[in-house]
Order: sequence, then structure tokens, then C-alpha cells
Amino acid sequence: MGQKDIISKQIFKRILIDVATYIFKLQLETVELIETEQQRIEDRRTDLVARVKDSDGKAFILHIEIQNQNQQDMPDRMLRYLTDIRLNYPDEEVFQYLLYIGKATLTMPNNIQSAQLQYCYTVIDMHDMDYHFFINQNSPDAIVMALLCDIKAMDIKAVVHEILTKLTTLLQNDSKRLREYLSMVEILASNRNINLDIQQEFEMLQIEIEKLPSFMIGQEKGMEKGMEKGMQKGMAAGARERALLIAKQLMKKNLSLEEIAQITGLDVAALASLDQE
Repeated sequence: MGQKDIISKQIFKRILIDVATYIFKLQLETVELIETEQQRIEDRRTDLVARVKDSDGKAFILHIEIQNQNQQDMPDRMLRYLTDIRLNYPDEEVFQYLLYIGKATLTMPNNIQSAQLQYCYTVIDMHDMDYHFFINQNSPDAIVMALLCDIKAMDIKAVVHEILTKLTTLLQNDSKRLREYLSMVEILASNRNINLDIQQEFEMLQIEIEKLPSFMIGQEKGMEKGMEKGMQKGMAAGARERALLIAKQLMKKNLSLEEIAQITGLDVAALASLDQE
């Protein structure tokens, strides 16, 4: 199992309720995550297992597997997971879902039909989900998941810009959570092979927002605070390189060197030499 796959599953564990609500259409009232690890010849662990109760008061165990690759033996694996869960919780009903987030077209079966066994589970392909439904939710979890929806015919940069704008609007007063969701966007973007620098896109967005009239009040105070912090800690090489890249973009918009210096934290002399390149 690759590191990207592991991290993606950690993300979905954090947003389990919204995954159940928006993707599987389950209205859950309570959720209790269950850690599962069964050992026979090899170790294996299910992705997400939780004891839940829906809005009608019905209690059951919810098992969700996250897949970013097609594996033709998935029904057999799902059946093994089911038997493991049932052996540990024999008196509880189990519902199984597989959420496919891979790039390739979904080709995995979702059932076993034989003379001895009739077995199936629900498969949801995120590529079939409506991007606009998720992006229009008032939940940062749903907005992050929009990146995994059907966006093939859309401009990727515009999609990322819209997602970052929505997250910024919802979480503008909670910078810690905003950074956490930006990290989620970066990881899930890698699942879609989106080759954009999410942090750079976010910084460019911040510049656009700061130029809006609603952000002009108190802007000077914020700049002074940022400049003071920059003088105290210095500018790391990576941050300076990114600031120079942003400065070049702003020069194309015909902003003055003084305005660019205020926005990026670079001094005018450095910008002047950059302008001559």
C-alpha cells in the first residue's frame, strides 16, 4: 500500500460523516470508529469501520473501503472483511461500501455470484458524482471532496481556484483549520494527478482577496505585522523564491514596485533588479 493511499484514507476517516451523508446518502446521528486488525497468515486492516446510528434510530456497523486502483479480486477481499467483522460483532448488522477515487475507469466487480454464494456490496465511483453539488455545500469537508468528482471537462486551475476560494471564505477566521484543509486538497489533488502548486495558488488567491474593498480596512496594519514578523524571523529560501515568483506575476499586472513590495515583503531594490531581467 503506497503512502499516498494511506494518507488519503486518513483524510476520509476524518470526514467520515460527510462521506456517509453526501456520497452514500446515510443520515447518521452518532458515529463510533472501530479499530480492526485481523491476523491469519498476513496482517490486514479494513479502511473505515464504525458503529453508527441513523436519523431513524437504526444502529448498524458501517464498513467503507477506499480504492484508487482497480483490483479484480476486490469482491473476495470485501467478503473476507465482512466475515471478520461479523465474527467480532455477530449480533450487529453490517453495511459495506466501496468508494473508488482512482484515475482509471472503474472496472472492478461488486459481487460474487456462484452456486454456493450470492454476495454483493455498494460501489460508488467519485467520477460519477456532481462537482457542483459538493462545491455548493456549506461544509469544508464536502468542498474538499469536490476535487474527486467529475471534473474532466472543466478547467483544472479554475476548479482549484474555486475550491480554495470556498475554503478561504468558510475558514477565514480559523487559519489552523484552513491550513489543514489545504493539505487535504494537496493530497487529494495528487490522486487526480493535478499538477498544480496548491500553496502557490492559495497565495495568489490571498493577493486577489486583499485587493478587494472589503479587505482594504486594516490592510496597512496587517502589512506592518507581516513585515515585522519577516524582519524578526527572516525569509526562508523557499518562501523568498515563491515571493519572487508572485512578484513576477504582479509585474505583468502593471502594479508599481512599491505596491508589489508591500504585498510580497520583498524590498524595492530586489524588485527593481527583477524587473530588469
